[in-house]
Amino acid sequence: MRPSSWRAIVGGFLGTIAITFLMYSVAPFMLGQPMDVAKMLGDFLGTTRNVGMAVHYLNGTIIFPLIFAWILWTFLPGGATGKGIAWGLMLWFLSQAIVTPMMGGGFFSANAGGAMAVVASLLGHIVYGAILGAVTGAPAVSVGQERRAA
Repeated sequence: MRPSSWRAIVGGFLGTIAITFLMYSVAPFMLGQPMDVAKMLGDFLGTTRNVGMAVHYLNGTIIFPLIFAWILWTFLPGGATGKGIAWGLMLWFLSQAIVTPMMGGGFFSANAGGAMAVVASLLGHIVYGAILGAVTGAPAVSVGQERRAA
């Protein structure tokens, strides 16, 4: 059975907040600079950093969660969080093998911080996927159940 699209979107939004926080606050300790995906996306699209950030949030909040919920949910192994982590790992691989090279960062971040950037990206995508999966697959609570629990 396919999970709720709305739960996937909420999970994607929360996961995107988390990965974005990691890129701009934790990655600088690992790399000496933030992983400025918004700037890279904006530059790649020939526009501003703000548009790049909007594209980053559109992907993480709408596109990737709906692919996860509508297509991949039934095929991925494990429980909800495991499914999310598996999807996060797939996104990490695609980002390092295809997207980062397209944006000038090189294959597996060769021109964008090397091995430390690859590890930082991996950690961020695992966190994103775990949050996406956990929220998407959390049991639904009906209004009656909420009242009984209180």
